[in-house]
Formats: sequence, structure tokens, C-alpha cells
Amino acid sequence: MTVSSGAGPVIALVGNPNVGKSTIFNALTNLRQHTGNWPGKTVETARGAYTYHDRTYTLVDLPGAYSLHPGSAEEEVTRDYLLSGEADVTLVVADATCLTRNLALALQVLEAAWPVVLCVNLLDEAEKKGITVDLEALRRELGCPVVGAAARGGRGLDTLRQTLEDAALHPGPRPERRLAAESACRGCRDCGDCLTALVMAQAEAIAARTVDMDPESAARRDRRLDRLLTSRRTGIPVMLLLLAGILWLTMVGANIPSELLSGLLMGWQEPLRDVFRALDAPWWLEGALVDGMYRTVAWVVSVMLPPMAIFFPLFTLLEDAGYLPRVAFNLDHFFRKAGAHGRQSLTMCMGLGCNACGVMGCRIIQSPRERLIAILTNAFIPCNGRLPTLTALIAMFFVAGSGLWSSLASAALLMGCIVLAVAMTLWASRLLASTALRGEASSFSLELPPYRAPQVGQVLVRSILDRTLFVLGRAVAVAAPAGLLIWIAANAVIGEASVLTHLAGFLQPLGALMGLDGFILLAFLLGFPANEIVVPCILMGYLSTGSLTGYTSLAQLHGLLADNGWTVATAVCALIFTLFHFPCGTTCVTIFRETRSLKWTALAIALPTAAGMGLCILIHGLSLLF
Repeated sequence: MTVSSGAGPVIALVGNPNVGKSTIFNALTNLRQHTGNWPGKTVETARGAYTYHDRTYTLVDLPGAYSLHPGSAEEEVTRDYLLSGEADVTLVVADATCLTRNLALALQVLEAAWPVVLCVNLLDEAEKKGITVDLEALRRELGCPVVGAAARGGRGLDTLRQTLEDAALHPGPRPERRLAAESACRGCRDCGDCLTALVMAQAEAIAARTVDMDPESAARRDRRLDRLLTSRRTGIPVMLLLLAGILWLTMVGANIPSELLSGLLMGWQEPLRDVFRALDAPWWLEGALVDGMYRTVAWVVSVMLPPMAIFFPLFTLLEDAGYLPRVAFNLDHFFRKAGAHGRQSLTMCMGLGCNACGVMGCRIIQSPRERLIAILTNAFIPCNGRLPTLTALIAMFFVAGSGLWSSLASAALLMGCIVLAVAMTLWASRLLASTALRGEASSFSLELPPYRAPQVGQVLVRSILDRTLFVLGRAVAVAAPAGLLIWIAANAVIGEASVLTHLAGFLQPLGALMGLDGFILLAFLLGFPANEIVVPCILMGYLSTGSLTGYTSLAQLHGLLADNGWTVATAVCALIFTLFHFPCGTTCVTIFRETRSLKWTALAIALPTAAGMGLCILIHGLSLLF
């Protein structure tokens, strides 16, 4: 089979969230549509194509839905597409481990569309839990083709392709039994609740006749894990330990790859200079392109890529194993108290990798008010670009020595910073919910999917291609022109000082009020395109080098900062402002695209910046008193 394109039969892919729709989509089309083991992951339709027996099929992956009586924007999209008649075949994907709930949607689809094929997925998981599904009996009950599959392992996909082709070419008559629920409720055709109850009763009856299982043994393992991961006593402590472990692995694991990558990329500067000199290029062009654009891009890539290549796969493994919905469950109470939505905890976790990804992830929140709260507060969570600065400050000023215990202490302090960031996120959410975005917090039902062994190979490929390289590409696109502007500001002279020095002098009074200095504030402004270049910009200002300046060790960096007046109080204020300041340029653009509003984008910039400035002023004032 090869991926193809062009017109042909259209297959609509429908199912409850978290049943493997996107996995089947990927397997059939060979596209890398992201799949995640938590509800609401797919919020838009995705299209792909595949060929089978020299015929091209277009596959449309619709948002996950529990019902065709819309209770969310995703379900409305799914219903409207099915009723449009664009699809030639509708493929309903069901979870073999909880078939009753899935059959309710299948029965509604059978009333809205034809032909229909039911794919009972996750048979491998069902077998582990002692669940057996009689596929032939299910076919007789529903009156439509039924195919069993375990899509993550490729089982049943050939049969599914053939069945879809048969349905597209020879749809056959619609089964009369599909109208049973409607005829049973003839006296109240507009009563959605009544129809839903009837459909659920019908689904339960069909499942009772086609599924053989022991309910106790089927859910025993998940219940044991949930006692640990979602209980009031252990749920949050375990969650914090897992996050601390991920941060520690990211910090320790990224050091050597980052050094090697930096040495490799920075080593290409001289060959590039030789090319410009061979072409007799003017000095300013060589400096702007090599010392400005290239050096900035090289710094961003070497600092950003290794930790992302570690953090995103680890985060995706938790997602694939089914743990992230438990995070939302644990934090739902806190976000509801703040007037926000429980799913904001998931978008907040995405922000640890990239705030722009976190902002886009807010689409999973149905309420426009609560979605906006989540968007405006996502930058309170430090993204991957701010973690190197945080870890460097912690290691230089707050943790003595080196080795395992020092790295563990650094991870613990970094974890404390994350906890503070979460607390500030809740505070900002509460502030918005009681002022500019007043309203009642909406309730939501969160399905806790079964725990599954993650597919490590697919996770690595997916996290690197879909997240790491995607985010890195956007950062590089912003960092290159920013590097050019930084070089110009550092080398253009007015009077006896560079533009950079004049700007730092202008910011000096505000910096002093915050316990910092003008060069530090200027470095944060110059780091607007990419947070990774804040520290090199500080050194460039202090040393007047005219281009971004790196450091060979934390000891050398600590000495340079101390020579320029840094104290522990300065480091505390710098750490706080690193945590809480305006989001990067990529995130700001994403916020505008999601809100279509300059007002909300400006508020998303002003809110964390004002919080960071206020805390720095308070801390600096206390340091002067004591």
C-alpha cells in the first residue's frame, strides 16, 4: 500500500475519544497524525489518502464524540459532517474493553448514515482483561459489517481495508432494525434525553448478548493503579515526583548532547567566515550573517534541541500510557475553585514543553470563557526555553558542589519553581474569572482511559517529528532575524556607545527598582524571539563583545555575573522574572491566531509581566530591609 492523492470514495472516521481512531488513520494513510491517550486530543478534522486495489480512498478523521446530540463543538462538527452526506462510508471505531458506551454512538451513526462499518479496536487489551467479543453476533445485531482489530500492532487492518472497499462498492440495503429506538420514542421525538436513554438501553442489551467478561477482573489492575495515582492522599505527591523525575532526567541528560552540539555548530563559524572573505564581502555583512544570524540560530538549536528531545518523549510516554487524564482529575478541584476548567491542567502541562503548544491545546476546552482563561495564563508556566536559564541560576547560586545529590537538589528546587508557577497560574485564573472574564465554571465529564503499555518506538518518532522539530523549526525561524537585529544594536554606535548600551542605560532605573539592572532587562527584551538567548545577551552586554557570548562552565559564568554586581538577591529576582514575564514571540503570534484579538493578546503579555515585575520589586524591597 502507498499513500496517494486524488478523488475517490470518502470514508468518515468516527468514534468516542481515545478508542484509537487516529492510530487507524495513521496506519491506513501512513501519515503521522498525532495520537494521544487522553480524551479530546483531536479537535479538528484530518484528511489523508490511501490506495487499495488500485483505487484511491480519502479518509477523514473526525473529532471524537460520545453522541450525535452535540454537547461540545467537537460533537457538532462530527454530526454536521455525517449529515452533510459527503462521506461514502462511515467507519465507526469502538473500544473492545468498554463496548457498551461505544455502541451507543454506533447506533446513532446507523440512524444518520449508510453504509456503516464497525471496527472493534483494542482487542489485544480486551484479551488481557479477559474480555471476549463475538464479532459475528455483533454483526447480526447491528446489521452492518463488523471487523475486529488491534491497530497499534497492525492486527486486522488488511481485513478492514477489504471491508471498507466492499462497503464503498456494494453498500447493500439499510437494516430496518436501526429505527427501533426512534419508533420506541415516537411520542416524544424532540426529547433528547429520552432518546439517549433508549439508545443506551439498546446498547447495553446488545453488549450483554455479544460480550463475555468478568467486570471485576477486567478493571482490577486499573483500579489498583488509580488508588495510588488519583487518591487524595497520594495522587498529587506521585504526580509531583513524576514531574520532578522528568525534569531531573531532562537536566542531567541534556548537558553532554548540548555541549557536543554547541561545539559542532559553533565550529562552523570559521568556515563560513572563510567563504565571505573569499567573496570579498564587507565586514558588516560577514558580521551580520555569521555573528548575528548564524550564531543566534546555533545557540538556540544547541540549547533548545537536547532538552526538548528528552522532555517531549518522556511527556508523551505518560500521555500514551493514559496518565495525563489522571493529572486533570487530580487538579480539577483546584481549577474549579479558581473559576477555570479542569482540562486547563492538561494545557498547562503542555506549556512545560512549549507555551505555543499549550495555547493551541486550549482548544480541548469547550467553554469560550474558560478556554480564554487557559490561553491568557499559559505563559505563567515556564516553557522549555526558560528551563536552561532557571537551571543555571539554581546551580550557580543555590546549590553547592556537584554530583548526584547536587543534581537532585537542583531538580527539587526547579520543581519548587514549577509549583510556584502553578500557584500563580491558579491566582491569575481566579483574577480573570472574577474580573474581565466573570462567569460560572462549567462542569465536564472526563473519561479515565485504561492504562496501556506505551509504544516506545512510535512515541519517540512522534514526539521528535510532531513536537520537537516542529517547535524547533518555529524557534529558528524567529531567532534568525532576531539575531540580525541584536547584532546591529550591538555594533551600531551613537556617540561613544552602542545602541545596546544606550538601551540598557534607559532601562537601568526600572532594573534597579526590580533588583536587576538595565542589561538584564534588555536581555529579556532581546530574548522575546527565543528565551534561550537571554543569558548570552546578558554576557554580550556586560562584555561589550558585539555578538552573543557563550560560557565554558557555570563557574566561569558565575564569576562573570559576580564581577558585574550579581548577588544572591539579584539571582532570586532574575529567577522570578525568568519564571514570570511576557511569552515569546511564537507564543504571542499563536495567542493572536487563537483569539483573533489584539486586546487579549496584549493582556496575555501584560499579565505575567506585571506579576513578575511586582514580585521582583517586593523581593528587592525586602532584601534592602533585611
